[in-house]
Amino acid sequence: MSRWHPYVTVACVVERAGAFLMVEEDRGGPRTLFNQPAGHLEPGERIRDGALREVEEETAWRVGISDYLGMYVHEPQDGLTFHSHAFLGMALAYMGHAPDPDIHAVHWLTLEQIEALDREGRLRSPLVLRRIRDALARRFYPMDVIHER
Repeated sequence: MSRWHPYVTVACVVERAGAFLMVEEDRGGPRTLFNQPAGHLEPGERIRDGALREVEEETAWRVGISDYLGMYVHEPQDGLTFHSHAFLGMALAYMGHAPDPDIHAVHWLTLEQIEALDREGRLRSPLVLRRIRDALARRFYPMDVIHER
């Protein structure tokens, strides 16, 4: 009997002057896809630390995290389950290093541009737009709702 394990991921919604920090990823398909800076939690890593690491690795931006957007469950058609912890962040400094090799480009996009990408089927998952809309609606929680070691 195999054991079911969800994949734990982290993501960060970062807004600056009406635009959101987004990564364009080459996923091996005919077109690139767009996502918030996001990725898998590493063994022994705290979720907040994982989100900060992913943003800097993927975008070369250092951010500060202010709030917790929540845990989003995503079950794509491949049968996997993802528990995605999302945060609200603010851009602090551009570090200037090259992003991860999987990142095609880093963009600051408006909500309208992201909605257009959604209509074209170019968002990595439905969570991308949902996290942004939750952030804009101020649906977030204080960081102390997360209880880690």
